Amino acid sequence: MSESFDVIIIGGGPGGYVAAIRAAQLGLKTACVEKRGALGGTCLNVGCIPSKALLESSEKFEDASHSFAAHGIDAKVSLKLDVMMARKVDVVTKLTQGIEGLFKKNKVTYIKGLGTITGKNEVTVEGTKYATKNIVIATGSEVTPLNGITIDEKQIVSSTGALELTSVPKHLVVIGAGVIGLELGSVWKRLGAKVTVLEYLDRVTPGIDNEIAKQFQKTLEKQGFEFKLGQKVTSAKPSKAGVEVTFEPAAGGAAEKLNADVVLVAVGRRAYTDKLGLESVGLTTNKRGQIDTNAHWQTAVPNIYAIGDVIAGPMLAHKAEDEGVAVAEWIAGQKPHINYNLIPGVIYTHPEVATVGKTEEELKAANVAYKVGKFPFMANSRARATGQVEGLVKIIADAKTDEVLGVHIIGPQAGNTIHEACVAMEFGASSEDIARTCHAHPTYNEAVKEAAFAVAGRAIHM
Repeated sequence: MSESFDVIIIGGGPGGYVAAIRAAQLGLKTACVEKRGALGGTCLNVGCIPSKALLESSEKFEDASHSFAAHGIDAKVSLKLDVMMARKVDVVTKLTQGIEGLFKKNKVTYIKGLGTITGKNEVTVEGTKYATKNIVIATGSEVTPLNGITIDEKQIVSSTGALELTSVPKHLVVIGAGVIGLELGSVWKRLGAKVTVLEYLDRVTPGIDNEIAKQFQKTLEKQGFEFKLGQKVTSAKPSKAGVEVTFEPAAGGAAEKLNADVVLVAVGRRAYTDKLGLESVGLTTNKRGQIDTNAHWQTAVPNIYAIGDVIAGPMLAHKAEDEGVAVAEWIAGQKPHINYNLIPGVIYTHPEVATVGKTEEELKAANVAYKVGKFPFMANSRARATGQVEGLVKIIADAKTDEVLGVHIIGPQAGNTIHEACVAMEFGASSEDIARTCHAHPTYNEAVKEAAFAVAGRAIHM
């Protein structure tokens, strides 16, 4: 037996590395096992961060190509994709190195290799056994495959391959109209690709408020996206000329074909629990491939915990981070909590989409009486000044108590603006509370204030 620990975290992604740092802060002897050889998990290495780097670069290219003239700027633009990709790599590298620095600062032992549970108090990494009082599983998720389609990361790519393309495809077909597909589709659309999105459901971005989703689709269509909804993809066959995609109506009907240079498979992600050795301690996964836990993130084996994408809930980095802090504090004897009703979601397209709390559809299904206030960015002074007038803020409040139940935004910097709503809702705010809070002028957040006023039918600038 090698070194022993108070807690070993398997997985160095947002949940795992945060759990390790917090556990070490609390005085626990802590190790974090990561097989990738770079900390940060999918999010930092091949997900959230590189995609946001490319979204930022591609948005600047789009602005310079099409939007500068309205500001009196004459620009001649050419794309240097290799430089753009190099910048993305630099962003990722500096952040992963930064986490290693935080591990050293907090005295977290970083163990590189595949970690396997070989006992309820033992983790084995590349043949070396480590004793531990507690184990935290934070191994994240992987791309969900699509039956009959083989991803080669060249012509048929996952999100990972879509971040590494060496040239702009003439025609990109995206399978799946969720967050990942639309963000990465936006990158390559801005850089010059034709983008066609095939979606099995009859709507985009399932799970978000339907009114917002409809406006989001219209906005992307104005940008040049083509959507084929209610379609089941049956095959994608690569050739020297590209990829032939076959699809048919989900409800039944004649098949159609599309030819693309690149096909992006973005139908979701699934929990990664393969080769963890769960069976050695009697743990199993549920029908969704996730590990069941109680309210304190404990599995059926009390000293083995699980957080992040391997358990129930949205597969979001910030949800995993909150769970990483909380599980470390619970192991250390504290009593943390997470309000799972108030985990925001953001789509980093342009404009952005951000949401927190309940949708109208959820409240109707639960027979909850509610009021709605909406305010368009078209009537917001800051949006007018910046020329970013697409979208609106929508606030849903309880019809009796006026407590804010949900806030949904499509518009400029929605991902930043939503946090005002998160804080307000955490403290049980009413729409009146938000409306009566002074907001600086001119700011995008004034649209939140006006939407709050609109709940009672008294928006000022509309």
